[in-house]
Amino acid sequence: MGRSVLFVGGSGIISSASVVRAVEHGWEVSVLNRGRSGQRPLPSAVEHLTADIADRQSVAAAVTGRDFDVVCQFRAFTPDTVRADADLWRGRTGQYVFISSASAYQTPPRHLPVTESTPLRNPYWAYSRNKIACEDLLVELWRDEAFPATIVRPSHTYDRTLSPLDGGGATLARLLAGAPVVVHGDGASLWTLTHTTDFAKGFVGLLGRPEAVGDVFHITSDEWLTWDAIVGMLADAAGAEANIVHVPSDLIAAADPEWGAGLLGDKTHSLIFDNTKVRTLVPEFVCTTPFSEGAREIIAWHTAEPDRIRVDPRQEALIAGLVERFAAR
Repeated sequence: MGRSVLFVGGSGIISSASVVRAVEHGWEVSVLNRGRSGQRPLPSAVEHLTADIADRQSVAAAVTGRDFDVVCQFRAFTPDTVRADADLWRGRTGQYVFISSASAYQTPPRHLPVTESTPLRNPYWAYSRNKIACEDLLVELWRDEAFPATIVRPSHTYDRTLSPLDGGGATLARLLAGAPVVVHGDGASLWTLTHTTDFAKGFVGLLGRPEAVGDVFHITSDEWLTWDAIVGMLADAAGAEANIVHVPSDLIAAADPEWGAGLLGDKTHSLIFDNTKVRTLVPEFVCTTPFSEGAREIIAWHTAEPDRIRVDPRQEALIAGLVERFAAR
């Protein structure tokens, strides 16, 4: 395969570091998005194509007459988008890389560590079920017409702008102040956090690889942490004491179904991964940013400017209520 790649998205937490790494490794990189780079400016060598990804006509117009050796789709969340992509890129790309999610795996997992052959089933979270449906469609297209799909399943990938703790700015503000923060369950379940620059090593290594077409890979760190340890590392980075209140996940879900969907459909259960498959094809995939370092990046970025920590009053009230209810237990 050649060396031109289009990132649909390209400025987000997961994708932006992969754009940077692709440029560093000699790819001719184009990004297709609404032109809002925000907190993650991209290298000057990147070509910017502007379109509203939700508007298929604007997308088609932006790439009229263009073929790419690889197309990376970071912004597809339903089968309708994937089918429209297949119609758009059929015969115009040698590899279509779809970003799925590790939350598509069987939840709760029956066996650990998770491998790519772990069944896909998540009855708790619509987001995950939609990703599974997208994958099913791509498998069908690969089998029926050899549409050149590669499926990539990230797990919890972060950069300096994203705290891994639920509750957004309300939780982060509490942590910085040494105030109680909510951790689901008993805080002892194992979780996998992957720095975006580490994810990029595996991801870019799959681009343009014929061996990756028609196949699926997850790309995650090999560092396994409890949720209490994650809170502790963030507190240490902030120079604060970790003040943790444990709340059962189902009771969080009862208080806030949106928060609960992500917990019951993903974070409640231990989730660790075997990365043998991606590492066999991409030997340079070695994660070098432990979360202790990532935590310092997160705290430094959020405290550098006052408006970066935005406290949602509704979220703060929810957390305060849970703390009051469960702190004495």
